[in-house]
Amino acid sequence: MDNNLTTTTLAEMKELVRTLNEAAYAYYVEDNEIMSNFEYDRLYDRLSALEAETGTVLPDSPTKSAGAGYKAVSKLEKSEHEFPALSLDKTKDRYALPAWLGGMDGVLSWKLDGLTVVLTYEGGMLQKAVTRGSGTVGEVVTHNAVHFGGVPKRIRFKGKLIIRGEAVMKYADFEEVNRRIPETEAKYKNPRNLASATVRLLDSKEAAERPVTVMAFDLVYIDDGRGIRDANSKNAQYEWLEGQGFSVVPHTLVTPLTVVSELERFERQLPENEFPTDGLVLILDDEAYGRSLGSTGKFPRNGIAFKWQDEAVESRIREIEWSASRTGLLNPVAIFDPVEIEGTTVSRASVHNVSIARALRLGKGSRVSVYKANLIIPQIAETIESTGETPIPENCPVCGGATSVHENEGIETLYCENPDCPAKHVGRFTHFVSRDAMNIVGLSEATLETFIDAGFVRKFADLYRLERFRDNIVTLEGFGVRSYENLQAAVAASRSVKFSALLNAAGIPGIGKDMAKQISRFLGTDAYGRFTGLIAERFDFSAVSGIGEVINDNIYEWADDVSRFEEFKELAGLLDISDDVRSVRADGDNDVQASSGAISPIEGKTFVITGALNGFSNRDKMVEFIEERGGKVSGSVSSKTDYLINNDVNSGSGKNKKAKELGVPVISEEEFMKLAASPVYDPGR
Repeated sequence: MDNNLTTTTLAEMKELVRTLNEAAYAYYVEDNEIMSNFEYDRLYDRLSALEAETGTVLPDSPTKSAGAGYKAVSKLEKSEHEFPALSLDKTKDRYALPAWLGGMDGVLSWKLDGLTVVLTYEGGMLQKAVTRGSGTVGEVVTHNAVHFGGVPKRIRFKGKLIIRGEAVMKYADFEEVNRRIPETEAKYKNPRNLASATVRLLDSKEAAERPVTVMAFDLVYIDDGRGIRDANSKNAQYEWLEGQGFSVVPHTLVTPLTVVSELERFERQLPENEFPTDGLVLILDDEAYGRSLGSTGKFPRNGIAFKWQDEAVESRIREIEWSASRTGLLNPVAIFDPVEIEGTTVSRASVHNVSIARALRLGKGSRVSVYKANLIIPQIAETIESTGETPIPENCPVCGGATSVHENEGIETLYCENPDCPAKHVGRFTHFVSRDAMNIVGLSEATLETFIDAGFVRKFADLYRLERFRDNIVTLEGFGVRSYENLQAAVAASRSVKFSALLNAAGIPGIGKDMAKQISRFLGTDAYGRFTGLIAERFDFSAVSGIGEVINDNIYEWADDVSRFEEFKELAGLLDISDDVRSVRADGDNDVQASSGAISPIEGKTFVITGALNGFSNRDKMVEFIEERGGKVSGSVSSKTDYLINNDVNSGSGKNKKAKELGVPVISEEEFMKLAASPVYDPGR
């Protein structure tokens, strides 16, 4: 044994290798995050230091291995990469970058936080899309990639082309997709998890409904680069890829003199950045020279990743709070002495799950290091001095019911097992009163929680009988006669409701705003009566476009809960329910037949609305008008958009430019109404 390699040091190195490989496997292959980036980097740096000190590198060390032993775990077809995907070495020292360039030019770009996808084109057509996977073997996801932004189906170049790109989702789109997920189902943790899960979906239809963009960051192979202005320049390659129709990672050409100032420009953009990132990438612009440098086995020498040196501040844990969700999940939140980090004061940080909380040993009074991941999100970096294991409550802090720890793929989470937990009821009611459901304006989650705890509300119908508790409500803290009257006015206004909104409010897993409208339009007139009647006859709702066996089963699991279904019918008796649209009907024999009504000219077409409106009182009215006639409304222009509606058709806005690039017609509001063949602008105005 080497003199520097003691038994203790060897044991520490083995444990570091095991821990880091386990974390990398979970992150890259299973899409699970079992430790923070800060903790991973700290352990990685410790292992690197021990290897340098002892001159020993263990065979499966993550500092030298690209993870070739990993295997993807899904039912997708596997494919070996023609060119292995290696990781980049990293630094947190911005002032080391000028020296790293060694007098050469470089290209600085975002290090996007998503899932790497390798795209292969031949004959101008996309032939194959494969996830990075282990770096040598990935999963074939071509069926999904063709639906993603930034992935052209055809390109002008007819030779063989291989590029790598990062599949990412904007923060705003992530929030929107999460919002559409029924509140009875688990939400996605962050944009990376959602983008990664979407890329690997088996159902391409579901993938197409999620706004994922693949941003190219590496031209891996081209069999004829004569069309590129300078085929040896990374920057010129990026320009050429953009010309072929690819979305390319935001980047800039730098020199040793400008790299630090350009890095700081990127840094200033962090708070407003649309896409999640976890640093920057600096790569040599001279392709041939960069390749001539070779690699270390894991790290190619032509590029390096920069990660911000997170400002870590010490604090002490005051308590671990368990935050309840409507699904019963109890999330640990560390409450610590307030500290100032990156210009703001923070005192709370999510610990994500039981596994991470246990690993950190966060007891009351523990001394911890706190930082902001990517200068934004407060996180616990490490426990400097622990006062003991994190206490895992045996009883729900909300209802007192029993809790249990659930284990899934090595990740432990805590759940309240009481089906009648008020926290779960608060979640149901928050969804029930939301804008796309019953739309009871001004009824906040805090007020709902107060009403539930006081016994005023136990089921949905109780919200329409609050007059029984008037004297109690007006004496509540923060309430009064005026607040009570405003609330009652909002409740009264919500009594007139479309069936689709009522169905969305019911909280059936898998049935959100759009699916509820689809069902309502399928049912036609007297949608509520037809719906309850078909349920009684065990009608197969998979006959409705967009509904499969899972949603059909969800409907009957909900309806077979007698108390829940009776609650729904009791509520309906207190409401004035109207139909969404008459387009299809079910006859007396339960055979679904098309209505004799004419099909709308805009049915099946997708619209994007931008700019000020003249005829409609607001954008929601126009969206409602389109959806009632079978059309769809999207928030951004894409190849799937049929029309962009803008009263300023010659505007130089981003959406107008995008529409013109894609050949999407830009029409005025008046032209849209002619297209819709309707003389009426705003029936409910």
